Parts: sequence; structure tokens; C-alpha cells
Amino acid sequence: MTGLRNTILIFMQAELFAQSLKKTFEANGYQGTVVTTESAAYSAAKTSMPALIIVDREQSTFIDLRRLRTMIAAPIVAVQDRAIACSDDDCIQDYDRDIDLVVCNPSPRELLARARAILRRREPRRESTHYYSAGSLRMDLDRHEVSVNGRIVNLTPKEFQILRQFLESPSRAFTRQEMLNRVWGDGFALEEHALDVHIHSLRQKIELNPAMPKIIVTVRGVGYKLRA
Repeated sequence: MTGLRNTILIFMQAELFAQSLKKTFEANGYQGTVVTTESAAYSAAKTSMPALIIVDREQSTFIDLRRLRTMIAAPIVAVQDRAIACSDDDCIQDYDRDIDLVVCNPSPRELLARARAILRRREPRRESTHYYSAGSLRMDLDRHEVSVNGRIVNLTPKEFQILRQFLESPSRAFTRQEMLNRVWGDGFALEEHALDVHIHSLRQKIELNPAMPKIIVTVRGVGYKLRA
């Protein structure tokens, strides 16, 4: 189970620093929860499902981090809030205890930046758009298919290209000449009436009532647009 993208659980007894962290995170769009006891940490982990857990490095020895990890698959950052350097041996022990990052004497802003970096790396990569949709109309670019209410409609190559132009720019009004240039190419000798013929045919295939179109509508004195 994954945590809520913007929820941070802060487990530490240093109340002043914990509240300072909470204030900094919340000012930057996160929701912070501060707890001071082990039982409260387990309870908060169950209810808020945080995306990141920040613990006091010294206090972390009083909580079963592996148990916390089984409850919520969130990265754990241990913070040393004292003017004492973190030794290499201590850091290695912390990492062996399932801590993902150890930070010594950070400012709230530095810790925020580090937390953001961790959360960015955990975000799933977004795939490029392979389909467009408008109401019950859907265009699948990978399959080169168009469907209305789940029913595949057969379009000619030019009808497909015209519809794609509309779907890529919903609510934009295209002049007839502009659409002709986009689909047939600049300088192609074709009368504007030719587009009207293709639009008429397209409406017959995708509109519930082609006589009263709701998807591709006429913009008087301009041309056509897709009603988003």
C-alpha cells in the first residue's frame, strides 16, 4: 500500500524543531503530523499513510522501524538536531536499521529540499499521451482506433487526422483554411468546401444526432471547433 503523496509523519520529542518542520512543510503544500511516542507513531502511520517519515535520530532507537516499514512502505529520514557530527560508523548502523537517509543538523529548508528529492524519485514516471477523449468519444493513437460509447467507428485517414486536430486543441475554433493546411499541408490546392464534406461525413459517424451535432460544432463566421 502506498502513502498519500503530500503527507509527512514527524516522530520526535524536540517539540520546537518538530513544529518548525511541520510549519515549513505545510507552507510548501504538504500535510504534516507530529507525534512524540511510539504508539502514536504506529497509529498515525495506519491512519494517515504518510509518503515520508522523519524521525529524531536518537529517538529512532526507541521504535521498531522494521515494524513501521511493514505498515507503510514510506522512506524514513533520521535527523540529528544537535551540533554533533554524525560519525561514519553511526550512519552505517542507521542504514542497517532500515533508515533511508541520515541528515545532521539540517535547517527546515534543507530537510524540505531533501524530502522533495526523495519523493520525486519515488513518483511513477508519466507516460506520454497515447489517447484523447471527449465525453463518450475516445481516440486510441496506438491502435489507430476511434470509439463512441465503446463502439468502434471506421474513419477514413483524413477524417482521423481532422478529428485528431480537434481533440488536441479542444474548444479551439479552427478556420476552414487552417484545418485544411494542418491536414493536407500548406499550399495544397483544395477548396474550403472540401472540408465541409469531410466534417459532414465525420459527424455521421461520431454524433448521436448528426443533424444537431454536440461534439464538432459550427462556429458561425469562423469554422468549426470541438466542444470539450
